[in-house]
Formats: sequence, C-alpha cells, structure tokens
Amino acid sequence: MSGPNKGLAKTTVSLKWDASPIGEPDHDLDIIAATYLADAPHGDPAYLVYFDSRSPDGTITLSRDSHTGQGLGFDEVMVFEFQRLDPRYARVVVGVAIQQRDGHKTFGQIPRTLVRIAEGYDELGQDDFASVSWATAATVAEFTRDETGAWTFRKSVRGFDDADPRTFAALMGRPAA
Repeated sequence: MSGPNKGLAKTTVSLKWDASPIGEPDHDLDIIAATYLADAPHGDPAYLVYFDSRSPDGTITLSRDSHTGQGLGFDEVMVFEFQRLDPRYARVVVGVAIQQRDGHKTFGQIPRTLVRIAEGYDELGQDDFASVSWATAATVAEFTRDETGAWTFRKSVRGFDDADPRTFAALMGRPAA
C-alpha cells in the first residue's frame, strides 16, 4: 500500500434487536457478507460469510450469532480484517436478512433494530432500518479497495422485499435496477 491513506484495518458490523414476545416465534436476523473479486466487483460473490461460516482465510468472521435477539448489547457481530484480505478482492457488501421460517417478517415488525459499523471506537455509521421497514433483508455497508490498496466505507442501506437469506445473498451485491 502506498501513500498516507492507510484506509480501514479492522472493522466491525454489529446488529441488535429486541426478542419476540413470549409465545411468539423468535426474531432471527443474520449478518451476511459477500466478497467480490477485483475483476468482477458486481458479479457473483467469490464467497459468503454468514451464520456457521467464515472466510476461507479467516479475515471475515462472525464472532457472535444470536437466533433470538435475547441478551444485552449487540446480538450479532461480524469482524472484518481488511489489512489482511487478499489483494484479489476489491469489494465487500454487508447486509442483514430476517429468517422467514415462521411466516413473513419485515424490519418494521421487529422492535428496536440497530446496525452499527465501527473501526475500533470510531463509529462509521449506524441505521435503524426505518427507511426499509417494509423489507425482509437490506444491505447496510459497502467496503471497497481503492487504487492505492486502501479500504473505504460507504453506508449503503437498500431494502429487498420477499428475500430470504439465500435469495438475498445472490442479489445483495448487484447494482440497483
């Protein structure tokens, strides 16, 4: 990497939400990251990281995974070590999908949702999904590598209707129509 801009090094995406009322099906939200090659930054993802997985080289990991939203603080946390990510990758899109096992659920039906993107103690962005309350999944962040090799962040909240986690993962990195 050359020049004075070091870019992002170690970044976290953290997600929290309130648990469903007693007797109701659990609210299960998942952070999903899609990594794209430099020669196909808007094509199919080179690989995905989501519940029960990590990147092949260990640079993207889900360090906390919740199926209910119960607990204090953030329920899910994904860590990105951009300084270690292979140079052949130039773009990472991060999203949140709601599991649809127990009927159709949207962000508007899940109380107190919040996603926070940070590098160390520096908050890069946050969102409460109010602008996509109708959606079942949404992108929340886009990280890109510039010509110097430095990684940058762009807040990117875009909702998807009727997208389960598998469908969403295939769509999340494509340009908006």
